[in-house]
Amino acid sequence: MTGIWAQASLWLGLALVASLLSIWLRVATALSEIVVGTVAQLVIGAALGGALLAGDATWIKFLSGAGAILLTFLAGAELDPVAFKAQWKATTGIGLIGFTAPFLVCAAGAHWLLGWGVQASWLAGVAMSTTSVAVVYAVMLEFGLNKTDYGKGVLAACFVNDLATVIALGLLFSPFTWKTAVFVVGMVAAAFVLPHAVPRFFRRFGNRPSELEAKFLMLCLFAFGALAGWAGSEAVLPAYLIGMVLAGTVGRDHALVRRLRTLTLGFLTPFYFIRAGSLVSLPALMAAPLGFVVLLLLKMAAKLTGVYPTTRYYKAPRQEAMYTTLLMSTGLTFGTISALFGFSHGVIDQAQYSAIVAAVIASAVVPTLIANAFFLPRHLLCRDEEEAMPATQIPVPQTTLRRTP
Repeated sequence: MTGIWAQASLWLGLALVASLLSIWLRVATALSEIVVGTVAQLVIGAALGGALLAGDATWIKFLSGAGAILLTFLAGAELDPVAFKAQWKATTGIGLIGFTAPFLVCAAGAHWLLGWGVQASWLAGVAMSTTSVAVVYAVMLEFGLNKTDYGKGVLAACFVNDLATVIALGLLFSPFTWKTAVFVVGMVAAAFVLPHAVPRFFRRFGNRPSELEAKFLMLCLFAFGALAGWAGSEAVLPAYLIGMVLAGTVGRDHALVRRLRTLTLGFLTPFYFIRAGSLVSLPALMAAPLGFVVLLLLKMAAKLTGVYPTTRYYKAPRQEAMYTTLLMSTGLTFGTISALFGFSHGVIDQAQYSAIVAAVIASAVVPTLIANAFFLPRHLLCRDEEEAMPATQIPVPQTTLRRTP
């Protein structure tokens, strides 16, 4: 156990460094954790050996996966059913074009520019088509945009985007089996049962120091995650769906959501984001950077030419349209999952896997840094955050705050 405690202290020390850097550089904590993970695996691996960081240790992979599941659930719980119904045309259109454009462009680029095989090219298209709900939600939470109709619309578009990605991965590479049918039936049953059963259960047994609500929700998330894995899908997909169907009930319990955020952001997600950064091999990228550069540029170009005109078509102001486009250019969870799926099943080789994962992780960092530096819609920020800024940095309000209660 001594070694585990030492590794845990190292990882939490890296998380603390990342938090301090995020405050100093005024960037989202999730992004600084990714960068710290990338640098740490290079520096610590060279100085002390890669075993010390131990990103593939079972307990670290569990905490990382749990962080991704809970963060995705919280993102789903932030969806306001009323706001989603009011914006369903825009969010669906933006989400579908956010998937289709990079999927086709990156698949074609991998085949014709990089010379990859047909199956490997399709896999690259799937991996690069994603939008990272985890990163987008973390950024929204950082700036308080998750409380606005704008933020809820962006999260809904991200959900549509990633749902299309998961469907494409399944149709192209995972044959539909009876296990898939069982998973679909289970999720449909949960969508009907949970919104009615959970609030009654919490009213009867909740509001106690034992934190029964959190235990019950984690039981549901992990159980459906196991069912998804058994069926050949991914655990984060049912987490988002469960969060979405409970958004109108559990999602309105602000005290419960705050407690879950403390557990998730304070302890679990640092393992997820730091581990995601540690998967990148900088020496391998410097030896063969072409695949990484091509895929990253093609994804950002496809998202820009696809998402931005669509947001403008739905009457989004220029600044918000560009911010939406850049956030939807991010990728992490489903991108790395798709790449690992392809590598594990022999669809892509190790070099192709490294290029895809590096491009996916870079897409989580580069567009978000640009978005927050140049296109952040400050007129939508929470008043609490503006009051916390130094006087010289408080933005002049451009329009009336549009924040939902």
